[in-house]
Amino acid sequence: MAENQYAGRGQQQNGWFAEPGKNLTFSVLLKPHFLPVTEQFDLVRAVSLGVFDALEPLLGAGLKIKWPNDIYYHDRKLGGMLIENMIQGGQIKNAIIGIGLNINQENFAPGMANPVSVKQILHKDYDLRTILSDICSHIEAWYLKLKAGKIADVRNSYLSRLYWLNEEKTFRTKGQQITGTIKNVCYNGLLVVENNIGEELEFSLKEIEFVH
Repeated sequence: MAENQYAGRGQQQNGWFAEPGKNLTFSVLLKPHFLPVTEQFDLVRAVSLGVFDALEPLLGAGLKIKWPNDIYYHDRKLGGMLIENMIQGGQIKNAIIGIGLNINQENFAPGMANPVSVKQILHKDYDLRTILSDICSHIEAWYLKLKAGKIADVRNSYLSRLYWLNEEKTFRTKGQQITGTIKNVCYNGLLVVENNIGEELEFSLKEIEFVH
């Protein structure tokens, strides 16, 4: 856990900036040897669910998981994670999960994409170590489900908590805006969006952007 993070990284080389002592910035090391490389997105699901379940008692129904692994409160970003896997011989040898969550920060730098913190939502400070402990407990619970082979439970739970699921929204792909509806997430993590003529299209992270 870092009290002060000065070079945080998010998906697609995005920066992550945290005010010293106000937020949670930490890493978790896992050794998911049991998980096939082709199903490594299930680890993203399990960790996202762990973070979600720790925060949901505080924040309620406005909390969602934005594909692939951001935590949103309504239309604002509460945090996110970056998972880096070390692959060896067709297995995941190690997985380092870096997690950043806005907890007690109230002022954010201009240009940051729609950030929000727990304090801004609930108007009170929260103990960082208590929330960290809750998150780790919930990540462990979902990780153990994954290890026990309860893949369907992990995948269904992730999908049910997804931001914009079954809602007609605007996306950007290949430089054009499209109207579509998120329908599913494939086993390998591709996002399934149904366009306005009923076609189901699959997208990787670099191929689609949510338009607010």
